[in-house]
Amino acid sequence: MYFSKMLIPTLREAPSDADIISAKLMIRSGMIRKVASGLYEFLPLGLRALRKVENIIREEMNAVDGQEVILPLIFPKDLWIETGRWNVYGKELFRLKDRKDAEFCLAPTAEEGITDLVRKDIKSYKQLPVMLYQFGTKFRDEIRPRFGIMRAREFLMKDAYSFHADDADLEKYYKTMFQAYTNICERCGFKFRAVEAASGAIGGSFSHEFMVLADTGEEEIAHCECGYGANTEKAECMACEAELSEKLKMEEVLTPNIGTVEEVAKFLNTDAKKFIKTMIYLADGQPLAVLIRGDFEVNEIKLQTFLGCAELVLADEKTINEVSGAPLGFAGPVNIKKKIKIIADLSVLNIVNAVTGANKKDHHLKNVNIDRDFKYDVSADIRKIVKGDKCPKCKNGKIDFARGIEIGHTFKLGTKYSKSMNATYLDTNGKENLMVMGCYGIGVTRILAATIEQSNDENGIIWPDNIAPFEVIIIPVNFADEKTKQAVQQIYKSLTKAGIGVLVDDRDERAGIKFKDADLIGIPYRITVGEKNLANGNVEFKARKDGKEGIKLFKPEEAVKEVLKIYKKDKV
Repeated sequence: MYFSKMLIPTLREAPSDADIISAKLMIRSGMIRKVASGLYEFLPLGLRALRKVENIIREEMNAVDGQEVILPLIFPKDLWIETGRWNVYGKELFRLKDRKDAEFCLAPTAEEGITDLVRKDIKSYKQLPVMLYQFGTKFRDEIRPRFGIMRAREFLMKDAYSFHADDADLEKYYKTMFQAYTNICERCGFKFRAVEAASGAIGGSFSHEFMVLADTGEEEIAHCECGYGANTEKAECMACEAELSEKLKMEEVLTPNIGTVEEVAKFLNTDAKKFIKTMIYLADGQPLAVLIRGDFEVNEIKLQTFLGCAELVLADEKTINEVSGAPLGFAGPVNIKKKIKIIADLSVLNIVNAVTGANKKDHHLKNVNIDRDFKYDVSADIRKIVKGDKCPKCKNGKIDFARGIEIGHTFKLGTKYSKSMNATYLDTNGKENLMVMGCYGIGVTRILAATIEQSNDENGIIWPDNIAPFEVIIIPVNFADEKTKQAVQQIYKSLTKAGIGVLVDDRDERAGIKFKDADLIGIPYRITVGEKNLANGNVEFKARKDGKEGIKLFKPEEAVKEVLKIYKKDKV
């Protein structure tokens, strides 16, 4: 392909509203253009890279016996009512009506659609297991679309669903898909980590996120040198070590106009670790108390998962007063006014002589001890993990943090959707059973953005070999020179015949402009054909990831061989 014949509208500067490096570079390199908030059109260069990613994913899905389908972009409300997600999914769900006033949604995900398809046509254990996948446009009405195509309202996604006769078969296949996702990440050239994750609105018993490591990532990952990794929403926290102090007599102390842990700790000359914070929540409208150590925070994702509620919010001040008998900042578990469920985080179980609110304005209690002074209903791990926590896997290592970009998510759905939608099969005895499901999503457009976030420099994008829009760019310093043109055309012909994607910058521009655009676009290998080197029978060969010191001189045919060797192509 010749540059002059291709739509590659490069820009010197990115628009002011491009908020991360991938958005800036994709717009500047002429890969995408913004249509409206969260909506982007892909130009030829961007689409070539997108198709490369799509093909890698397709090859890995086919390798694990996946069968490709295409589902509608619009699904009827009735299917989402069956699973209970029509209202649960919230305002991110695009909803619309047809001319008959029938309600539909633009699919943000496809569990309902795929389960409906399978329940109609798969009836016997002989047809299981089966995995169906699709590449489809997804729609989510993000409250604040940002980060370019990373968090857009419309995006391309590969979603796959497997159906099994039992949990054991799902477990076996889940490991197969886990490896397939690992292969995809490796083929895309990522530095990545697969971590345990919360299942969120998709549901299911267990899931992994595939995180591309990048300082600009919006997700935080807890990890240990032993190999443990988890999204901070999911990361397990161990119970704190037991204290051996003597239990003292509980006493009430005056703390006038002091409500926060930090203020009370300073006033009482003690440590926040000695506090038991009492947080009042509303779970599906019902109040409950959560106890957590003073220096920790409640992980509301863990808490909501533990409770199994559809909605979880912090209680308002009026509710707190009704439940505890005291204003905000003074609630505590001892003699709480209203009988409600009390959930204790593991961090408070071994505190001796704790400080708590006294359920009385301007008062706190000292030397509070569990079982003697109050009882809780249940304990659970419901706090946010912090740096330096003990690793829950090896028990010895210390937790550290990294940032990542989620590009894929795998789930063990179990019977969440097959039960609500009555997707069943007949076993060897003719008995009806629910299908057991797995779900495997990967953001195709998001992979492009994540790649750029991880692989760029001050000059532009540095594409990995496998997903670059072109593998080689040929830059003739003076394309009007006949010998230069002949050398360029010979290299171009040899490489394209071998199946290498080549872009020839044949524009009537200065060499410096061509070099800047080549670096901006990020094509992995550059062959420069200039009259000076050509006089000695040479051309310049340079890898985009290398600096000036990476320039090598080759005979034109040797430059071709070098490219073929890199891409493991047979000699032409």
